[in-house]
Amino acid sequence: MILRINLNTRNLQLKKIIITVAALISTGALYAEENSSWGYSEQTGSENWATLSADNFACTGKNQSPINLTGFIEADLSPIEIDYMKGGYEIVNNGHTIQVNVKEGSSIKLDGNTFNLLQVHFHAPSENNINGKSYPLEAHLVHSDTQGNLAVIAVMFEQGIPDKGLEVKTDKYGSRQVVAAASPNKWLRNIWSAMPLHAGETQNLSDMVNVADILPKHQDYYRFNGSLTTPPCSEGVRWIVMKDSIIVQKQQIDAFKDILHEPNNRPLQPVNARVILQ
Repeated sequence: MILRINLNTRNLQLKKIIITVAALISTGALYAEENSSWGYSEQTGSENWATLSADNFACTGKNQSPINLTGFIEADLSPIEIDYMKGGYEIVNNGHTIQVNVKEGSSIKLDGNTFNLLQVHFHAPSENNINGKSYPLEAHLVHSDTQGNLAVIAVMFEQGIPDKGLEVKTDKYGSRQVVAAASPNKWLRNIWSAMPLHAGETQNLSDMVNVADILPKHQDYYRFNGSLTTPPCSEGVRWIVMKDSIIVQKQQIDAFKDILHEPNNRPLQPVNARVILQ
């Protein structure tokens, strides 16, 4: 993949487009503020989303997310041009997640289109699984083109050890795995420092940090067609799931979980006839 950091400002027309798209589109966690009647347990849990509102009819669709990514099809996937800018952020606790609204000017190029980064939000534990493996934290970087088509980059976070060096763990099957040392992720550290404690609260972060800091160094990815993982569960979303995970400290994972008080991951959905490319 190609990672290019562009610190130049966009022209006024592009700013207006991004602002308009951000204001009009229902992008999962963005939609959560307007459709707050849903939740992750009991009567408002995911198994009942489709019945909570007529707008949620897609939640019973055949191309829903998240999924267990497995049975990959080899494909010649083109590198994604990632063009993120440094900037301040608006951090929102909407009761379902912590959502980071991004200033205009950051984008990716995918399928010949430019998708503008609107926001980043988090799920603990992860929503998508990779070969049956769940992760303690997953970030969704939500993008939209000027027509309202969505592309989501998913980044998995893995808990490392707090000390320097490496640790070799052996699982119950005798497999040995090297676990990297964890240092606080710079971007998460800045976001978490301003994380609102209560639903409905918003904090502004003026520090000039770059969301690219939560992307893995090697940006090979899996790709599939899916949906939003929250109501209205709209389908036709381009999903890009990074193969490599980010190592973070347990304290950073726990800080997010303590804010929400309950898991905020939708259960895995059937893959059905879809293919998962790599």
